[in-house]
Amino acid sequence: MALALTACTQVAAPVQPVLKPLARPDVPIPAKAAPPVVAKPTSEASAQLRSYLNQVQGAQLSQGLLRRDGGGTDTPFTNTMLARNFEQVAFYNEYNSSFSGRGGPSPLRRWAAPVRMDVIFGAGVPPSQRSSDGTEVRNYATRLGQITGHPVTMSSNANFIVIIAGEDDRSEALAAAAARMPGISASSLAVLNNLRDDTYCVVAAYASGSGPDTYTAALAVIRAENPSLLRLSCIHEELAQGMGLANDSPGARPSIFNDDDEFALLTRHDELLLKMLYDPRLRTGMTADQARPTVQKIAIELTGGGPV
Repeated sequence: MALALTACTQVAAPVQPVLKPLARPDVPIPAKAAPPVVAKPTSEASAQLRSYLNQVQGAQLSQGLLRRDGGGTDTPFTNTMLARNFEQVAFYNEYNSSFSGRGGPSPLRRWAAPVRMDVIFGAGVPPSQRSSDGTEVRNYATRLGQITGHPVTMSSNANFIVIIAGEDDRSEALAAAAARMPGISASSLAVLNNLRDDTYCVVAAYASGSGPDTYTAALAVIRAENPSLLRLSCIHEELAQGMGLANDSPGARPSIFNDDDEFALLTRHDELLLKMLYDPRLRTGMTADQARPTVQKIAIELTGGGPV
């Protein structure tokens, strides 16, 4: 009733309501999306190298090389063979300091500090390859830690950098790595920039501060032009060598530490070599003669004294 009376009563025009903005929901402003990674076009030299390396992989596979089975009944080894192979692989250098010739005898070298790995890709590496290769490095780093019992993780604060780059961008990737690794200058890495076409990959390990035989930094360089299996083979060999197994031996079998390329991926034999390398009964700086009795004892324990 009051409402009706009011409606019939002559009154002043109503005041227009003041429209207030609705309170904005507390939603964070989204960050700008990072631009998609687009690989830079490659040069004719890089394209020719890629073609050459694809032919290399095809030829090796046709000859039964680049095996991925880890060895089998056709590749038995005994404790004596394992101890001998460990001595050849762990107590000699594959190259001299300029990578221009064979190295000589060396004391036992390995890491004392945890190994922290990271990957630097060249600008010409496509996103799909970055994803697959990055996954392979992460998985393999975990495996190396499990085998050796030594901490191996992925970290942006890396002391072991893996460069996967091509002819066109390797120098830039090396400069980026040098900027992240204290004590290592870009000039000291120049030797890693000038690789022969038949050098698929290489690793350099450095010792400073804690002793001449204790690794404090390492850098692996893998050609991005390698086809997928050769790249994976490089990841397996160079990262394992960067842990301290620096040499190759023609007598090591079944093994990736052999220049015959019979095996592409880390074998059971190689896992035992890595276990031996980080056995606490061995000490950094030991010579082959000093370590031999202990090495032989460890080899017997790992093989049970018989063929493996």
